[in-house]
Amino acid sequence: MEFQKRKAAMLSSLGSSEADKSPKGTLDAPIIPLLNSLNSHPSYFTTSSCSGRISILGQPKPTQLTPTPPSKKKARGGSWLFISHDPANPDSVLSLLFPSKLPTQSSELVFRFEPLIVAVECRDVEAAQFLVSLAISSGFRESGITSANNKRVIVGIRCSIRMEVPLGDTDKLLVSPEYVRFLVEVANEKMEANGKRTHVFLRALTANGFVGSAVSENGVHTFNDIHDGAADSDNLESANEDTHIGGVSDCGLSIVKIVIVGEPLEKLFLWGHSACTLDHKNSKGILVFGGFGGMGRHARRNDTLLLDPLNGTLKAIDAVGAPSPRLSHTASLVGDFLFVIGGRSDPLNILDDVWILNTASNEWRLSECTGSVFPPRHRHAAAVVGTNIYVFGGLNNDTIFSSMHVLNTGNLQWEEVLVGGEQPCARHSHSMVAYGSTLFMFGGYNGEKALGDLYSFDVQTHIWKKEKTSGGSPHPRFSHSLFAYNNFLGVIGGCPIRQHSKELALLDLRIHKWKHVSLDYIGKELLVRSTTNIVGNDLVVIGGGAACYAFGTKFSEPLKISLLPLVSFEDKFVSLEIGEKHVSELCDGLRGEKNINQGSQVGNAENSTYSCRFDFEAKQCPSVASCWVLKLEKKCAKLGKDMLKKFGWLDLTRKVRSEKDELAICFPITEKFYAVFSKIQHQYGDVVEGQNNITEEGFLLNEVSCSTAMFLLKECGATVLADEVAEVRRTVKSPLQIMKEAVASLIKCKGISSELLEQLPTRWEQVGDIFVLPITSFKDPSWDLIGEELWPTIARSLNCQRLARKGRVAPTGTRDSTLEILVGDNGWVDHKENGILYSFDATKCMFSWGNLSEKLRMAHLDCQDEAIVDLFAGIGYFVLPFLVRAGAKLVYACEWNPHAVEALKRNLEANSVSDRCVVLEGDNRMIAPRGVANRVCLGLLPSSEGSWVTAVRALRIEGGMLHVHGNVKDSEESSWTEHVLRSMDEIARSEGLCWEVSIEHVERVKWYAPHIRHLVADVRCRQIQR
Repeated sequence: MEFQKRKAAMLSSLGSSEADKSPKGTLDAPIIPLLNSLNSHPSYFTTSSCSGRISILGQPKPTQLTPTPPSKKKARGGSWLFISHDPANPDSVLSLLFPSKLPTQSSELVFRFEPLIVAVECRDVEAAQFLVSLAISSGFRESGITSANNKRVIVGIRCSIRMEVPLGDTDKLLVSPEYVRFLVEVANEKMEANGKRTHVFLRALTANGFVGSAVSENGVHTFNDIHDGAADSDNLESANEDTHIGGVSDCGLSIVKIVIVGEPLEKLFLWGHSACTLDHKNSKGILVFGGFGGMGRHARRNDTLLLDPLNGTLKAIDAVGAPSPRLSHTASLVGDFLFVIGGRSDPLNILDDVWILNTASNEWRLSECTGSVFPPRHRHAAAVVGTNIYVFGGLNNDTIFSSMHVLNTGNLQWEEVLVGGEQPCARHSHSMVAYGSTLFMFGGYNGEKALGDLYSFDVQTHIWKKEKTSGGSPHPRFSHSLFAYNNFLGVIGGCPIRQHSKELALLDLRIHKWKHVSLDYIGKELLVRSTTNIVGNDLVVIGGGAACYAFGTKFSEPLKISLLPLVSFEDKFVSLEIGEKHVSELCDGLRGEKNINQGSQVGNAENSTYSCRFDFEAKQCPSVASCWVLKLEKKCAKLGKDMLKKFGWLDLTRKVRSEKDELAICFPITEKFYAVFSKIQHQYGDVVEGQNNITEEGFLLNEVSCSTAMFLLKECGATVLADEVAEVRRTVKSPLQIMKEAVASLIKCKGISSELLEQLPTRWEQVGDIFVLPITSFKDPSWDLIGEELWPTIARSLNCQRLARKGRVAPTGTRDSTLEILVGDNGWVDHKENGILYSFDATKCMFSWGNLSEKLRMAHLDCQDEAIVDLFAGIGYFVLPFLVRAGAKLVYACEWNPHAVEALKRNLEANSVSDRCVVLEGDNRMIAPRGVANRVCLGLLPSSEGSWVTAVRALRIEGGMLHVHGNVKDSEESSWTEHVLRSMDEIARSEGLCWEVSIEHVERVKWYAPHIRHLVADVRCRQIQR
C-alpha cells in the first residue's frame, strides 16, 4: 500500500506543470519513452533520471585557509559553463572556453561526459533483481540494488562509459582548441553508444511486458489503453506475453541443497563452467571444469572437480597438463574422453582450442584438429550424437555466429555443415541437447533481445525446423539450462530473472505441449549460467549467479531436484492427450491393418507388416499395479529396459531383479503399462503372431511409437507376472539425514530433550580423512551426558573413521592448532593440492584452505636459478609450490613451531625436494640468512611487519621481490600499499641500500572477515647504479 502511495505521488508530481528539482526543471526528452515503460509497470516507478550529458563544470578554487582532509572529498559547489543532453557542437564549446573577454571570477574547469542514470523504486527485491538483470543484459553493467530495507528497494541503472578531463582554469587553460575538439568528438561517440544502450534497454523492457504510457516532452503523463487497432504488433505481443505462459501444474518439485564434504563447497561457487555426467568403473558423478568464481579471489578457473551428488562428496581431480583458465566454454563426454571446446580466458582472448581429458588416466592434452576452420568463440552450445560433437552459435567480440560445426572425435576433424530448412538466427548464450538423432535448441541472445524460440536439427538430414508447440512457451531467456529426461525437454533458470524463473518448463516431446512445474524456494537462488545434469532420477544443478556492484558477487549452492514426481505427473499429463490415440494405433496393429515402417533403420532389418496377438502371460495375480513385473530374456533386457524407461513404464520405486536361473530379468512396471496391457488383453484375444524378430540394431529407439514398443516387447517374448518378491528401492539419504535419525534415536533412548536436534551442524569440513565439525557444534552441556556414544554415532553417520571438532587457533606466536580428536587415534593427515602432498598433525598445526589461489600464483612463477627465503614456512604452504612447481634453485625455510618443522621436513621428503631446501628452526629475525635471496615470502597474518627489516636484509644487494601479506580493511587498501612502499624504501635506505622500490602488483587473496581482505603486495626492489 505504501509503495502505491509513493508511486501515485511521484507520477502526480511528474504530471504537474511546476518545474522539478533538477537544474533543468523538466525530464530529459531522449529518455521519456524509457520512463514511460518503467512507470507503466505496477512494480516500478522512477524517482530520478538523466539521459546522459556532456558538460563543463566550473568549480571555485580551494582556499588554503580551510584545507580539506585528503581522505574525505567534499563538494566545492560551482556552476555549469556548458551542458547538453544531445551531441555537442565543438564550435559552441570552443566559444565558451576561449572567449574574447576573460571572466572576472577564476574557476577550475572540468570537461565531463556522464551516461544515463535512472533511479527506480521497486515493489520488492525479486522485482529489483529482475530489473537489474534486464539492465545488465542491455549494457548497463554497473546496475544494481543500491538500497534494500523494510521500507524501500531502490535500483540504480547505470554504466561505466563516463569521462572526466581537467582543462585548467579560467585564467589559464592547459589545453589547446584542437584538443578540445578531440574531447568533444570522444564525448559525442560516448553519447551515441549511450543512446544505443538506452534503446536496447527499452526494447528489452517492451519484450518483457512493460507496455508504456504517453509522456509529453514537458513531463505530463497520460496513460493510454492498448486497443487492437491502435497499437503496433510488438506492443501487443509484449503486452500479452504473460497470457502465453502455461499455467503452473499442481505437480511441484522440491529442491534440496547438496551437503558437500571433501573439498570446500566454495569450489563450486562458479558460473560459466561446464559439467558432464561421468559413469565408468573408476569414477561416477558429475565432472566439473573451469568457470568463474571458486575459492579465494574470484577468477577464471581451470580446476577439474568430481561431484558425487548422492553422498555429496566433492573431489579435486589432479589432472596433468590442464588447459588455461576459462569460462563460457563447452565440455562434451564421448566415451571416456571429455572434450573442452573454446571459451574465454580473458576479455580479449577468445579461444578456439580443443582439449581432451582422458578420464581414466586423468591426463589432459591439446588436440590438433584439421578440416574446416573453427573460429574462436565463447557462449556457444554443444551436444553429442554418437562420436560427433555438434557446435552451434557463440560470440567473438561483436560477431555472433549462426553456423553449425561438427567435430568428428574419431579423426579430430572439423566440418562446417551445410544446413537447410527453417534456419535459426545467430545467437549466443543459448542451450542445446541431443535427443536420439535430433538436437533441440532453445533461447539465447541475438545482440538485441532475449529469444524464446525452439528449434530442432536432424543430424542425418541436416535440416533445421522451428518447432510449433502448445501450452504456453517459456518466456524468452538466455544463459539458461536445457535438459532431456524421459519424454521431456526441460528449461530452467536464465536471464532475465522473473517470476516464471521459479518454474521448470517441460515440453512433452510426444505431443509437443508445454507445462510449467512449480519449484519450491528456487527464488533464493540465481540459476544464471549454471549447469544441469541428470543423475538417475535427479536433476543436479551446479553453480550460477550474478555480480552486483552494490552487494558484490552472488553464487548459488549446488542443488538436487527429484524428477520422480514427473513419472506420476506424466500419467495425468499425457493420458487424455494421447491415450486414445495410442490405443487406436494398437488396435490398428492388432487387426493387421497397419504397416510399421522403420524408414530410418540402422542395420539390415526389413520393413514388416505385422499381424500380431498380445500373448502376455497374465497369471492369477492381485490387481495392484505395484505388484507386477515384466519378464524378459537377458538378451532382450537392455532393449526392453530402454523402451520401458522411454515411455515411463518402468516403476523406479522398486528394484530390477534376476530370475533364479539368471536367464531372465524382471522389470517392475507402472500402473500405466498394466492398464494398457489389460485393455488390449481384454479386447483382443488370439491373433496370428508376426513372423519377424526385431533386433535392437534394426531401428532408432527415439523413433519408436508407443504401439510399436508394445509389439517389440511381444517379439522379445515379454511376460507379465505377479511380483512375489517386491523389493522397494532404498531411498538415498544425505549424511545429514542419517545423522539426524541416528542422534534422534540416541537422545530418545537417553531421555534427553529432542530440542537438541536443532543444534546439529549442517556443514563440516574434511581434512584428509578426518571429518571436522564446526567449533560451535555440540557445545550444550547436555551433550556431555552422551559423549561416549555420541561421537561414534556421528562418525558412522558421516561414514568416517576419524572425527574431530575445530578449535580456535592458539593465541601464541607459533599459532598452534587446537583441533580436538573425538574419534580416532591421532591427528596426522595427508592432503594433496595442485599435485603437492602436505602431511601434518591437524591437532598441532593449522592448514590454510583459503590461500589456495595464492599458492597457485606462486607455483606459476618462473623461479629457476632463484634463491628464496620464506620467513614463515609453516608446514610448507609456499615452500613446496616454490620448489615443486616453480622450480626454485634453493629455498631457506624459517619456522619456529616445532610441530610445523616436523611436518615440513616430512613434506620435503615426500615431495622429493629436501635436497633443495635448508630448514632453519627458530625466530626468523635471528636465524634468517642475509644477502642471499632473489625473492622473500612474508606469509603471516594479520601482519608480517615485524619481519620487514629481516626481509630487506635477506635480499641480495642487487635487490629482488618481496611478497608481503597482510589483513587490511577494504577502505584502507590504498593507504596500506602506500605504507608498505614507504616503509620498505625507508628500511632500504637505513640499511645503506641504493634501491628503487615500487609495488608491481597487489593480489586480493580472499575476504578474511567482513570488510577485511587478505592482500599480498608484490614489492620490487631494484639497485640504482650510482
